[in-house]
Amino acid sequence: MQAQMLAPAAVLVLWTLIVLFWVLLTRNAAFGKMGITLSNLPVGGRYQDRESEMPDRVSWKSHNYTHLVEQPTVFYAAVVIVAIMGAGGIDVLLAWIYVGLRIAHSLWQGLVNTIPVRVALFMLSTTALVVLAIRALVATLLADPSALPV
Repeated sequence: MQAQMLAPAAVLVLWTLIVLFWVLLTRNAAFGKMGITLSNLPVGGRYQDRESEMPDRVSWKSHNYTHLVEQPTVFYAAVVIVAIMGAGGIDVLLAWIYVGLRIAHSLWQGLVNTIPVRVALFMLSTTALVVLAIRALVATLLADPSALPV
């Protein structure tokens, strides 16, 4: 069951990289329309310095990428703990629910970005993560150390 438990995490890793490329493509296109090139950027400049000039639709993707490297780090830890301790079907289901909702959240934020739907997707995914984290805690706290290999 380890592979089944780790598969949702692998999908979320790949999805995060897809969103990163989505950010780069939309940001580069927006920079091009603004006449900004690598050769005329100020030394030490950062995207945040120019973000206010960007169309909202470009920034949405960037903000979502940031979200994908924040809370999912807790998800990855919970997944690894559960995989090591021995995942059950409910654990795998919770992991897939979390990943599915995070992908839906990404698409919604990147394309539509109405706040009530985003909050609902975030809260649902967070609920799945909380349950998974509790299951990881229970699995470790209630583990029988005498059953572990020497």
